[in-house]
Amino acid sequence: MTNPSLAGLDAPASGQRQFELQPDNPQRLASLCGLANDNLKQIEERLDVRVLNRGNRFEVQGDDGSAQAAEDIIRRLYRETKGGRDLLPDTINLFLQASEVETLKQPEEQTHDQKLYVLHTPKSVIKPRGPNQRGYVHNVLTHDINFGVGPAGTGKTFLAVACAVHALSKDQIKRIVLVRPAVEAGEKLGFLPGDLSQKVDPYLRPLYDALYEMLGFEKVDRLIERNVIEVAPLAYMRGRTLSNSFIILDESQNTTREQMKMFLTRIGFGSTAVINGDPTQIDLPRGQSSGLAHALDVLGGVDGISVTQFGSKDVVRHPLVQRIVDAYDAHEQA
Repeated sequence: MTNPSLAGLDAPASGQRQFELQPDNPQRLASLCGLANDNLKQIEERLDVRVLNRGNRFEVQGDDGSAQAAEDIIRRLYRETKGGRDLLPDTINLFLQASEVETLKQPEEQTHDQKLYVLHTPKSVIKPRGPNQRGYVHNVLTHDINFGVGPAGTGKTFLAVACAVHALSKDQIKRIVLVRPAVEAGEKLGFLPGDLSQKVDPYLRPLYDALYEMLGFEKVDRLIERNVIEVAPLAYMRGRTLSNSFIILDESQNTTREQMKMFLTRIGFGSTAVINGDPTQIDLPRGQSSGLAHALDVLGGVDGISVTQFGSKDVVRHPLVQRIVDAYDAHEQA
C-alpha cells in the first residue's frame, strides 16, 4: 500500500497521522503487514481507517480517535515482531479488542493510573486490557470480596487466577482455593471414579489451564500435593473458615441462594474472594433462582465489596464471539 504524500512527509491533516517504525527491518515489516497486507486490512476494517505505507513509513487516515488508536496498535504489533516472531491472527484480534481500542482513543491522563496494574507471575507477566479488565484487577487488589459479572471470554477467570498467583508469590496469602458448583452432576460426585480432586477436575479445567500457564505443570502439581492449591466443589465448603487464602468461585451463576450465602460466610481474616459468573448461562433446574443474581441485589451497596460488570466489548476471544453475545442479548430483549 503506498501513497505519494509519504515520499515528502507532508504535514498531516486533521485525522491523519504519519510516523516511522524503527528499526527499519524488512522482515519485521513484512510480518507486521501480513501476506498481501492482510494484517493492515484487518486494522482498517475494524477501526474504519485507511492505512498507507512505504517501507517503514506509515500514514493513517480516519477520525482523530481511530487514527490515534490505529497508530498505537501498529506500533505495538511491530514490537511483537521483535526476534523474528510472526504475528498470529489471534494476536491481532487481541490488540483490536473493542475495549482496548476504546482505551487507546482516550487521553493519556485518563488511563495512566489503570496502567499501573501489571501482575507478575513466575512464568509470565499479565497485563489487563481495556478499562473493565483494569478496573477488575484494581478492585481485586483493593477489596476483600469481588464479583466479576459478564459473558464468557472476558478474562474474568484468567485475571482472578493471575491475582491469586501474584499474591501467593508475594507471600500475601498461604494458599489458593478453587471452587465451582458442579451442578451438572447435581453436586453428587461420589459415583465418579478417583479421589475428590479427580472428580471435580473437569469442572475446574479453565482454572487449571490458567495456573499451568502462570506456574508451569510441575509446580502446580507440587503445590496441589502440599495443599497450597486446593480444589473443591462448592458443596464441600460448608462448615469451613478460610483464612489467609485467595478463594475463587467460578461459574457462580449456578449457585443457589443458600449456597452463595454459605460461601460468602466462609471468608476469614487475611483472605480475598473472587466470585465470577455469567447470569445468561444458568444451568440450575428450572424454577430455581441464581445465587449470583440474588447476591448482587442484596450486596450492591455493602462497603468493601466490589462489582465489575463486563460486556461483549470486553470479549478477548474470536471477534465473532462478541457478535454472538450481542445477538443473543438483542434476541432476549426483543
